[in-house]
Amino acid sequence: MSVDPVLDHLDSTLSESLERLKDLLRIPSISTDPAYKADCDRAADWLVADLQSMGVNAEKRPTPGHPMVVGHIDGPGPHLLFYGHYDVQPVDPLDLWDNDPFDPQIEETPKGKVLRGRGTADDKGQLMTFVEACRSWKAVHGTLPCKITFFFEGEEESGSPSLIPFLEENAEELKADIALICDTGLFDSRVPAITTMLRGLLGEEITITGPNKDLHSGMFGGAAMNPIRVLSRIIATLHDDQGRITVPGFYDGVPEIPADLLQQWESLGFDHRAFLGDVGLRDLAGEAGRSALEMLWSRPTCEVNGIGGGYQGEGFKTVLPSKASAKISFRLVGQQDPHAIRKSFRAMVTDMVPPDCTVEFKAHGASPASVMSIDNPAFEQARTALSAEWPDDAAFIGSGGSIPVAGYFQTLLGTESMLIGFGKDDDQIHSPNEKYDIESFHKGARSWARILAALSEK
Repeated sequence: MSVDPVLDHLDSTLSESLERLKDLLRIPSISTDPAYKADCDRAADWLVADLQSMGVNAEKRPTPGHPMVVGHIDGPGPHLLFYGHYDVQPVDPLDLWDNDPFDPQIEETPKGKVLRGRGTADDKGQLMTFVEACRSWKAVHGTLPCKITFFFEGEEESGSPSLIPFLEENAEELKADIALICDTGLFDSRVPAITTMLRGLLGEEITITGPNKDLHSGMFGGAAMNPIRVLSRIIATLHDDQGRITVPGFYDGVPEIPADLLQQWESLGFDHRAFLGDVGLRDLAGEAGRSALEMLWSRPTCEVNGIGGGYQGEGFKTVLPSKASAKISFRLVGQQDPHAIRKSFRAMVTDMVPPDCTVEFKAHGASPASVMSIDNPAFEQARTALSAEWPDDAAFIGSGGSIPVAGYFQTLLGTESMLIGFGKDDDQIHSPNEKYDIESFHKGARSWARILAALSEK
């Protein structure tokens, strides 16, 4: 089956595809707010009906929260699992939107046409690029080149509480040769990319308690231990002079990136000075001798996300606080074990607390990194297909953030994930005036058509 007529069909039906996307975007499927529960149901129903119109055996599946959408359609090629989410972020602050966030409009901008509205880039627009590619394949050839399972979630923006139980209960049905996830973006808003590594995340909150009440610093200063002083010392020792993290055993399971992949990253021409300059900074602050992309994609981190203690109001108050606290997050890579790191971190901190103080710990999540094996031929097939659609050759990249569903597919389904998306850096996801470039939507659908063709080749 040739992909060329499918691409022609996507070109000639772009306006109809955009109208369908607008219909979905008009549904305010905000998963985190119970007031929009019916709208989440309505979005799931819309997707079920749309898939069924293409001949997909689709249905809405209940969960304790918002429903999942699952659909199956046969094809001659490998079995692919496509994941996206139909829920969206809240729109607050509403007064910063130029128009109604659920009345999507196409706008002309200096960089080209965009579709503006909540969910355009995250993730309804991305989700529909794949659906439209499948629709055109079916319209042109009467069938799809691969067997496909569609899996759409309605709780991604609210922590996915129903996802793991659903995957566990339906693992046999959802297992596939490879999973496709469209919730990422182009590198530097121009280079098509396949994300092959996602950092894990470990969160810890520590509270140091000293005296049983706040103390006057003139009466007790010097004689009484100050919890902020203890906390400051702990934080200061988390990194050495070379920027390496000092938690014992922290680097167990951290791999070095293969030379050929590092060379590919270097060829992307990433300018860390411009990257940092956009936020008023200049100098790299991580591990000495590492490039910015290594730090962002393939190296673990330890960051202090918040500190509290003592008087923080207007003016000045000479007080020794009873308590001091900090929130600390670790981004993890490779085979790092978040539970082992938590245990080691807590032991390290406990050993640094003087006898007159106590420490309490509060856990905030622990998920390992996800690393996809690009030895699977499907990854190079997809990269070649993407390169044929875009001016720049596609690249295998990492991600500084975390997309837990990719890890769940690995551990619960035994299925590797291929993360391919067409968002741009200025899409303003989670913010007012979110947008998705018409080019991203159109070329995204064409890209998926090419990838389906490539993956179906014997």
